[in-house]
Amino acid sequence: MSFQQKNIVILISGGGSNMAAIAHAAQQQDWDKRFKARIAAVISNQPEAKGLQLAQSLGIATGALNHKAFDSRESFDAALMQLIDGYQPALVVLAGFMRILTPGFVAHYAGRLINIHPSLLPAFPGLHTHQRAIDAGCTEAGATVHQVTAELDHGPMLAQAVVPVLPGDTAEALAARVLVQEHLLYPQAIADWLQSQP
Repeated sequence: MSFQQKNIVILISGGGSNMAAIAHAAQQQDWDKRFKARIAAVISNQPEAKGLQLAQSLGIATGALNHKAFDSRESFDAALMQLIDGYQPALVVLAGFMRILTPGFVAHYAGRLINIHPSLLPAFPGLHTHQRAIDAGCTEAGATVHQVTAELDHGPMLAQAVVPVLPGDTAEALAARVLVQEHLLYPQAIADWLQSQP
């Protein structure tokens, strides 16, 4: 009896530190054997993204689609879907992918599209989350892994990690502390998702 391979496609825009954390976890925890899952490709909307070279060095297939070459968000997302679907993904992972996705794209991957956001959602959706948490006098900040829906940063939550906001914190210092937790949280949330799949 054969089990279907669960392909994971990761979308990035920059250095790919979360992507690398996921790739290392997949290797160290033997996702191939445990979940019949593998990272099939890393795709970026920035052809020069450093994360693409990092993925190649880890032996992962890469692709790039420059969003500036498209005249609309819809046409870019349509081309991106075509590229992703070539890998028959069980899961599409947003790891620092700095694009707001169209409702059509989100609907196409409903239930198998996840993102990590650097705040304790529902607090502080959108940008500048760390500065906003400091400005609001929060004693805690963190990161949230959630399913992606048409409403930005509002999908069902899968996992959260909490870090303290320290006296005199800067947005940069807080961001660095949150990122350490992201690198632990995101691979674990994906492993949990894979385990929950038949």
